[in-house]
Amino acid sequence: MFGPTGVTAGILDIGTRKAEDERRRASAQGSGALCPAKFLGQPAAFDIPNVPDPAYFCRSNFASACGGGDSNQTVKFAKGTTTLAFKFNEGIIVSVDSRSTMGAYIASGTVKKIIEINPFLLGTMAGGAADCSFWERNLGMQCRMYELRNGKRITVAAASKLLANTVNSYRGYGLSMGTMITGWDETGPQLYYVDSDGTRLKGNMFSVGSGSTYAYGVLDNYYRKDLTVEEAIDLGKRAIYHATHRDAYSGGINNLYHVTKEGWTKIHSIDVNDMHYEFEEEKKNAMSS
Repeated sequence: MFGPTGVTAGILDIGTRKAEDERRRASAQGSGALCPAKFLGQPAAFDIPNVPDPAYFCRSNFASACGGGDSNQTVKFAKGTTTLAFKFNEGIIVSVDSRSTMGAYIASGTVKKIIEINPFLLGTMAGGAADCSFWERNLGMQCRMYELRNGKRITVAAASKLLANTVNSYRGYGLSMGTMITGWDETGPQLYYVDSDGTRLKGNMFSVGSGSTYAYGVLDNYYRKDLTVEEAIDLGKRAIYHATHRDAYSGGINNLYHVTKEGWTKIHSIDVNDMHYEFEEEKKNAMSS
């Protein structure tokens, strides 16, 4: 199937009767593999599992499951995160954690889950990191093209609609995205939720991810439209802290942005462990007094 010069047309036969016949012939000769081991790992060669039936092996162990389905695959598309954003009188606060997980495995603790689309527009990542990162950067390209064609910045509503249209066209293909698109345009501060089903919602407050229920508990208690900037920053910080404290799939660094009519500003990047000791000390002082 493979040669030193690269992949041949035989790759298209994987999983077919022709491939099964070749597998049987290879087994009869004693190799038991559909492709010769000597070609595996060579530059310009397409590696496949060195098993009698690679197609069956891939279907059994790496099958894609869309929505709430489960194909009983060995490697599951498990994910976890906490992202939130809310509007108040002084703008918009966007606050996220930075932990990337694959089930119980922590792949990274420093993922940048707020994507800076342009100086007035931000997007958040929840779900598949590759899906969110790629399509939100693609959205940045579309927003820039709009600006060049029309001579003005795109509105937040239009940007969120572009993303919703894009992901809706790939509906059923296994994308996993729960994003927020937020920013400031001529109509003021705007906040939209967009997911991989093509759902698009406008609102004043959203939290997305495995830790969102814990974040909502804090936000529902303390959110007000007339928060000061300092109070809003503290609320975004505390909501992420409590989510990371209770949700094993969230953690790392709290990145927080404030969006105003002048554009977005990054406020801080704080380790949630430092926040834990800060709030623990605050709790002790409140109880002693």
